[in-house]
Amino acid sequence: MAVEANSCVVVGAGISGLLAAHELQNSGWRVTVLDKGRGVGGRMATRRAGGGTFDHGAQFFTVRGERFEKLVEEWMETGAVREWTRGFASPDGEQSEDGHPRYRGASGMTSIPKHLARDLDVHTSERAVEVNLRAGGWEVTCESGRTASGAALLLTAPVPQSLTLAESGGFALTEEIRTQLEGISYDPCVAVMALLDGLAAVPEPGGMQIRGEPLDWISDNQIKGISEAPGITIHAGPKWSREHYEDPDTSLASTLLSFAEEQLGGLGARVLETSVACWRYSWVTDSHPEPCLVANEHPPLLFAGDAFGPGKVEGAALSGLAAADRLLGRDG
Repeated sequence: MAVEANSCVVVGAGISGLLAAHELQNSGWRVTVLDKGRGVGGRMATRRAGGGTFDHGAQFFTVRGERFEKLVEEWMETGAVREWTRGFASPDGEQSEDGHPRYRGASGMTSIPKHLARDLDVHTSERAVEVNLRAGGWEVTCESGRTASGAALLLTAPVPQSLTLAESGGFALTEEIRTQLEGISYDPCVAVMALLDGLAAVPEPGGMQIRGEPLDWISDNQIKGISEAPGITIHAGPKWSREHYEDPDTSLASTLLSFAEEQLGGLGARVLETSVACWRYSWVTDSHPEPCLVANEHPPLLFAGDAFGPGKVEGAALSGLAAADRLLGRDG
């Protein structure tokens, strides 16, 4: 039996995959989204622990282009997005406004992907493990045994994972395409979340851009406006994260908390509980110049995500939209 025309399987329920699925579904396509995580959002991640709410992946996003600006305006109207600030505290604790808005999810960064996923056929906790050509289309098999098929396949997970999945069955990419994908690289990031018994010493607006080693970022999720309980998120720099990625969680938490205490001149409160998240593919260090990559024309196989085009949250969003545009045969 032939695969249904105008159908697509999307692997990855981050902003790229969800926006692509949204565009395709709005154009009458049948779309199935698969993601290995317990929830949607990818690195637009929010965790709740001990009464606290923590953004522990992407902390905010900016808007540069008109197409993304229109989306953000819609999200603000629905209440999924709020403006956070127009500048962060410097490493010495002084706030420096530049007039450029930084946005956050209304209840955490996952507010945006949750908003996008509401009317989509999304299956979480489904790790895609094999891709095969079937009846003129694609069949994706998950670790659970679930299968999904479509005339097109869009892979939006971090590229090393997507590359492995694309060639997990009988399909082989061309040498040119594989070389392009293998040229994409990432740095890791270790994130520590700490629930406190009082307000932390993070200055307004609740975020410090350090951009160094061993620390890259410290934020206070209560000042940020997403957590009822006091709690901070700490991001290690890429070099430190790479060197200590495999360390035990207890060691990562205690070490990064000590770095943060030194940076802040004291935390200002007692630590009640900690949690650690290790992002293997956090910062894109070498990206693909185009907003998406068509790896196969018939049947269509595309790669998208924050490693394509300008990167970050806006780049990831535009990458998903570009992939949908290619499948729909329209200009972006």
